[in-house]
Amino acid sequence: MQVDLQFWLPAETDEAGRFAELERMARRRPGILDLHIRRDGAFPQICVHYDRELLTAEEALKEVRFHAGKAAKRFLHRVWMVRDMDSPDCAGVIEHVLRRTPGILSASVAYSSERLVVEYDAELLSERELVKKVGVVGYRLEDAKAGHACSDHGHACGLAPANGMRLVGISGVLLAAGLGLSFVPELPPLLPQLLYAGALGTAGWYPARSAFHALRAGRVDIETLMVLAAVGAGFLGAFFEGAFLIFLFSLGHALEHRAMERARQAVESLAKLRPNTAFVRDGAQVKEVPVAGLRRGDRILVRPGDRVPLDGVVREGSSNLDQAAITGESVPVPKAAGDGVYAGTVNVDGALEVEVTRLGGETTLARLVDLVAEAEASKSPAQRMTAKVERIFVPLVLVGAPLLVAGLFFTGTPLQESFLRGLSLLVAASPCALAISTPAAVLSAVARAASGGVLIKGGAHLDALGSAGSIAFDKTGTLTIGRPKLMSIRTLEGSESGLLVLAASAEALSAHPLARAVTEAAAERQLGLLPAAELVAIHGKGIRAKVAGNDVAIGSESMFDSLPTVVRQVVEEAQGLGQTTMIVQSAGRFLGVLGVADSLRPEAKEALAGLARLGVERTILLSGDHERVATAVGKELGISEVRAPLLPEEKVRAMRIFSRGGGVAMVGDGVNDAPALAAASVGVSLGGAGSDVALETADVVLMGDDLRRLPFAVGLARAARRVVHQNITIAMGVSGILIVASVMGWVEIAHAVVLHEGSTLLVVFNGLRLLRWKQ
Repeated sequence: MQVDLQFWLPAETDEAGRFAELERMARRRPGILDLHIRRDGAFPQICVHYDRELLTAEEALKEVRFHAGKAAKRFLHRVWMVRDMDSPDCAGVIEHVLRRTPGILSASVAYSSERLVVEYDAELLSERELVKKVGVVGYRLEDAKAGHACSDHGHACGLAPANGMRLVGISGVLLAAGLGLSFVPELPPLLPQLLYAGALGTAGWYPARSAFHALRAGRVDIETLMVLAAVGAGFLGAFFEGAFLIFLFSLGHALEHRAMERARQAVESLAKLRPNTAFVRDGAQVKEVPVAGLRRGDRILVRPGDRVPLDGVVREGSSNLDQAAITGESVPVPKAAGDGVYAGTVNVDGALEVEVTRLGGETTLARLVDLVAEAEASKSPAQRMTAKVERIFVPLVLVGAPLLVAGLFFTGTPLQESFLRGLSLLVAASPCALAISTPAAVLSAVARAASGGVLIKGGAHLDALGSAGSIAFDKTGTLTIGRPKLMSIRTLEGSESGLLVLAASAEALSAHPLARAVTEAAAERQLGLLPAAELVAIHGKGIRAKVAGNDVAIGSESMFDSLPTVVRQVVEEAQGLGQTTMIVQSAGRFLGVLGVADSLRPEAKEALAGLARLGVERTILLSGDHERVATAVGKELGISEVRAPLLPEEKVRAMRIFSRGGGVAMVGDGVNDAPALAAASVGVSLGGAGSDVALETADVVLMGDDLRRLPFAVGLARAARRVVHQNITIAMGVSGILIVASVMGWVEIAHAVVLHEGSTLLVVFNGLRLLRWKQ
């Protein structure tokens, strides 16, 4: 049995976090065996497995609803802006502290976008305690303003502390002055040394602070390695080397922050598409008012050339709207009374009067910005791998460097040279480039996707889409327009109009697309309907009802135990033409067959051709329709494999089988076939700009109702995977070479610093290339 679960679940985790807690609570009741999520309908649903001998369906339903209500109030989801982070290691420190805090279910920090995404138990931990916990290790949490990617309520976009670059500049001046004075023989040697010490202190302020917070949290990170190396050089009297090391390290971080701001600003630029004021009609006058003061139901005037300030519905006028910022559509879309419009889109020609339906942070544009900004919190396999390497590598370096010093000293190397080579190893082995290699690429790719009308909800989904060798498609509403029409009426008894009246009368009780095709055909012919009642829908097969007192059954071949030869011949004839057949039976007699067909999307062939050019190895059509109908569609589009007819649960099984052979993406319309979307490596939904369900549940959302965005998304995801692999190769390759060179004494500490920081900047700028990626 199933019960609707009407509270938000995190898009990146189905069986973890709050849902795992709900499952634990529900299973305390004897008879509840298991819970798992199905993504179907307006909310995620819970599939409940229970023991019929211990519980009735009503008792199981009541039990899970009770615990769902408790879980919704107790286990909360929260997003904060994190201030004062100055390196990717800061994110690791915050996650480390929170994950060891009782009451935290999950905590993930998106360093590049300064977001903390956390789930916690409100009975064990309050928001104030959580904020204080983060504050103890030196970082501040601020409320994230909906629809903005940057701090300070959207007015600033900077990762580094405000005076970080100033301190680096002061350090550089002191370092240069000390170096210049060291060549003046008349001056005492102490003066340059003091300048070097000043340079070390100013450039090292923020790294030392971060290292202190990390140690306080019981964690050793990259900053700790660098500060130890710089201070160690100073104790050996090598003040210049120590100051030069920390200066270049801090300069590299400052430049890295400036570079990453480009990706942040690319996201924030979406938020700036929404105007701050709107024109409201007040009687005969039109007044300009702040958008923040508008309420639902207000009527706003959108003139030609204006941007729509809030989501709404057109009440008067007609025009064309440029929706490229939201859906990626290159051609303006016609809008008239009754059509929805999105904040941030541009009115091209006619004047519109729009009724406001969503405010501020509720708009599609605001939610798009929020989801993009939080995307990095969903870690990709590469991010998890690099974090694991860093956790293991840093302590090994801390042990390895003293061992190298001791080994060199006891084999005859002078003490100072031994220490300097040990410090050089600390620098060489510090995985700075590795830590930033993936976040730089992920944020850039997700921002680029958003600007092209595709929402990718995180590094994990970006990686899954890029690695998918197979792509499966739902047919109705995905490859076809989704509005089937009645194409043929084949009678076995009686007239065509009589058959259509009988079928339409029964189907009028159903909301299925095939039912709508039949009722619309009857309305077009101006046929009156008969009284109908007692509708019974047989899932995936058809319906039964009483029409004018007679039992009527309408459905596919699987609906009936046996079919006469003549009926089979008529069905095969219609299916040969690519039509879905609906057999009509009344009072045990077969009256005829209706043939219904759906039109292919005009862009479907182009989208499939684009995937073929990208080298997608396998395309699959999963359809509940008859095999002949599905095969005809697959053949016309050049799809390599067709599976039909399939019930929803059979599609799920098919997806699981496909997934065993490698990554597989499933493309659907966001509501139908949701279980199959959830079973895929990555679920791709169409038309997300108009669908709350798609925005909340899909892994990748094509904001416009256009399949041509799919090759763009797949191509970008593959490019991002290549960049991530390049970055990891560069980071680990440079570190490996420098480690060997440091151990062998082939490089001095200054050379190691230059090459180390150079590799860090190289992976950042390589990731930023994705902001300009073109198909």
